[in-house]
Amino acid sequence: MPTLTIKDGTQLYYKDWGTGQPLVFHHGWPLSSDDWDAQMIFFLLQGYRVVAHDRRGHGRSTQTTDGHDIDTYASDAAQLAEFLDLKDAIHIGHSTGGGEVTRYVAKYGNGRVAKAVLISAITPLMVANESNPDGVPMSVFDEIREGTATRRPQYFNEFTTAFYGFNRPGATAMQGVQDNWWRQGMMGGINAHYHGIKAFSETDLTEDLKNIDVPVLIMHGEDDQIVPIGITAHKAIKLLKNGKLITYPGFPHGMPTTEAATINADLLTFVQS
Repeated sequence: MPTLTIKDGTQLYYKDWGTGQPLVFHHGWPLSSDDWDAQMIFFLLQGYRVVAHDRRGHGRSTQTTDGHDIDTYASDAAQLAEFLDLKDAIHIGHSTGGGEVTRYVAKYGNGRVAKAVLISAITPLMVANESNPDGVPMSVFDEIREGTATRRPQYFNEFTTAFYGFNRPGATAMQGVQDNWWRQGMMGGINAHYHGIKAFSETDLTEDLKNIDVPVLIMHGEDDQIVPIGITAHKAIKLLKNGKLITYPGFPHGMPTTEAATINADLLTFVQS
């Protein structure tokens, strides 16, 4: 398996296929680069170089004790981009991966990044606090921590229902999609997953969004039950210097999988613009 050993000894598994302008995909919690299958194959066939890695503690990368925070995630991504000499790249992040992309582009992307895309992203801040009173209550994230720490296999199985909107009236559940989510989750380490909850819920990316100069596309489902659109995408777009927002009525958090044809078409339009 192709891996990069970064400065602290962590081995990051990555995929690097094709030639041309690089599109770099950053996955969400608690998944792996496999969650981008529908996008990786689509853009590879369109003639792009497609790159994705398993975040530390996730998938096939090292199950580290430490480093499960947005700063380290972004630093890891920067080391991979330097190792692969990625330039004029478009970085695309889903959910927690959107937070990773935001911090990476703001802190390390100068001279290497052409554009960025935030899909169902956690930006600017998820948790409710004094400065973010309409955020998600901490009790919700405590419940995710409890489920992850004490009954992860069953909890991850249950989590897929709202993730893909299969709990909505008239929705048709797709067992293979749910099983693939569970497979990816269980490949990763419980320690990374547990501590990653703090990373995706409590990291304030407001200043990062303000400091990004490249064009940014925000894509968000209006029926996202995991990362509510009102406290994320609708706020994030106001912080960007050069942002565009596309919202999708009825689409769930996991829309890159369940609505891949629509998402891929809109991504392609932005990539080519």
